[in-house]
Amino acid sequence: MVLGIITLLVAILSGFGILREFRRKNLFGAAFAFLSFAVFGWFSVMTILSSFTGTGA
Repeated sequence: MVLGIITLLVAILSGFGILREFRRKNLFGAAFAFLSFAVFGWFSVMTILSSFTGTGA
């Protein structure tokens, strides 16, 4: 559960990074931030869901 919350915080910070890099017109940075947002967001949501449904370890 703690790992899911930490990765959720990383995903939220990556979301802010997407906005910041679009304002700076840095598309490579925005793409990297979006990829980080997608990966960490998916992992955090699935980890938190797994702890609530009782599946997994």
